[in-house]
Amino acid sequence: MNFLLPLAAATPGVYYAFQHSDSVGKGIVLLLLISSSITWTVMVDKGLVLRRAKMLSRRFLYKFRAHQGAIASATLSREKNNSPIGELYAAGVDKLNEFYEQSSFNCDPRLRGTVKLSEAQLSAIEAVLEREVSHQIEQLETRIGMLGTMVSLSPFLGLFGTVWGVMMAFCGIALAGKPDFFALAPGVAGALLTTVAGLVVAIPSLVGYNMLNGTIRHLTNMMDNFTEEFMVRLKLEQLELEQSNQEQ
Repeated sequence: MNFLLPLAAATPGVYYAFQHSDSVGKGIVLLLLISSSITWTVMVDKGLVLRRAKMLSRRFLYKFRAHQGAIASATLSREKNNSPIGELYAAGVDKLNEFYEQSSFNCDPRLRGTVKLSEAQLSAIEAVLEREVSHQIEQLETRIGMLGTMVSLSPFLGLFGTVWGVMMAFCGIALAGKPDFFALAPGVAGALLTTVAGLVVAIPSLVGYNMLNGTIRHLTNMMDNFTEEFMVRLKLEQLELEQSNQEQ
């Protein structure tokens, strides 16, 4: 994303300032140009990924809540998508089926899925869900740290270029031995360009960074709530199983 083009279109002074920047100032502007391309790429890509994850998570959550059968239902397993909530469900069901299969060695295989779980086994399933939540959060936050670094670093790079350019402009005036505003103005204009460039990179990056973090927090809350909902539903199934066994 070349931020110099809209700036140059707005005023010819931007191109003038860039022409009269020294090598350090031009290097910083070009570095910020590269940074702008990277941040916009990350924001657009992560925005699409998080939007899809949010949409698929809501879709699976709706199916999960609408389903009235067993929590480890084959129907739900087939409908599992690649959303964070779907992966969370898969991790919990895999651990649940592991306990069911272990118990089935000592009973009729047809009774698989109707075995009473111990408190330790329920705690183990909850631990698996919590670990999967952490893993999904790590996946969602991939490259977000780099974006945050660019948000913080860009204004400082621009400020450094401005301070450097003003310093060199005044040094030039000092070496000339006489104050000359017309000699000072081009150097100051080139120095200020780096600050403008830094802000042009940082401002949209900050907005995108906050929006992406907001979506990640929303997905994190969805996963935390799903973990509790999964465990409550599983415990209710176990309670119904216990009551059914007592009636028999």
